Amino acid sequence: MYVVALTGGIGSGKSEASKHFARLGVPVVDTDVIAHEITAAGSPLLNDIQQIFGACFFNVDGTLNRSKLRQHIFNDANEKGKLEQLLHPAIYEQALQTLKNNEEKLRPQYQLLVVPLLFESTRYQGIANSTLVIDCDESLQIKRAMSRSQLTADEVKKLMQAQTSRENRRNLADAVIDNSGSVHDLIEKINEFHKKLIKTCIVSK
Repeated sequence: MYVVALTGGIGSGKSEASKHFARLGVPVVDTDVIAHEITAAGSPLLNDIQQIFGACFFNVDGTLNRSKLRQHIFNDANEKGKLEQLLHPAIYEQALQTLKNNEEKLRPQYQLLVVPLLFESTRYQGIANSTLVIDCDESLQIKRAMSRSQLTADEVKKLMQAQTSRENRRNLADAVIDNSGSVHDLIEKINEFHKKLIKTCIVSK
């Protein structure tokens, strides 16, 4: 099983990149998507979240009020840590299981594992064969994140400060794709990366 772990700062273009990898037929396992799935209605984790944070973070229909909880932990590192201790192990286990299932059923040349905070933890180091960073200038990150998430510049900067630095991501990555241009430019670069990696995977088998 060959796994490429994809990461990048907020607003760098990770989602757009992963969409194109999927169009190329690469199985994509996104930890943000898993986080949403394991906190959806009916998930047993919701009971744990309610016990820790209280019923005030749930809507009248019993679903999680994500925006309220997000705002709550945004300004409280202690509370943020509590949520991460609950969710991160569950996300990891689900990601690992999905990768294994894909390998057994699809036998792909490689898989893409999207982890926004890849370098902030050692949790996924044992899974990834190589790492890919989607990168762009920080001012462009802020602009894109504000446009996509309706956040203020200060809120985006605070989220960026919680992530490892752009320089550190670039230094730790096995490969970097610059996403300072258009979506078309990004697609062309991913196509080239994909072709080279397929050749590598074929040779290694």
